[in-house]
Amino acid sequence: MRKILTNHLLVFFGWIFIAIAIIGVILPILPTTPFLIVALAFFSKSSPRFHQMLLNNVWFGPVLRQWEETKTLSRQTKYKAFILIIITFLISALVIDNKIELQLSLAALAIVLIFFIWRIKEKPLVNKGNK
Repeated sequence: MRKILTNHLLVFFGWIFIAIAIIGVILPILPTTPFLIVALAFFSKSSPRFHQMLLNNVWFGPVLRQWEETKTLSRQTKYKAFILIIITFLISALVIDNKIELQLSLAALAIVLIFFIWRIKEKPLVNKGNK
């Protein structure tokens, strides 16, 4: 009985983190990928079906598979994240016109996010000439 309850709780929390990740697609303050990685971890312990659903997703499945296998991100993925962070935070800063404190807070948060993403290990490049 305890194992069944634990399993259901892990599935529940996995879906909570997916919901937060979906909100993160809309709100620039919430990064999407870390929440999906946490959901992936919950599903790996509780639901092989939901775990595979995330890994096979067209949009973020490859990044999650890479993370699960090597705990790395590709440089291209990092650059995409940087561009999205800059664009969304810039739009947000422009929307809250004449509130310099909030604009500076957004800029600081964007810098922190970029710094942490930059520190994630990168997937080594495969030299196709030396197989």
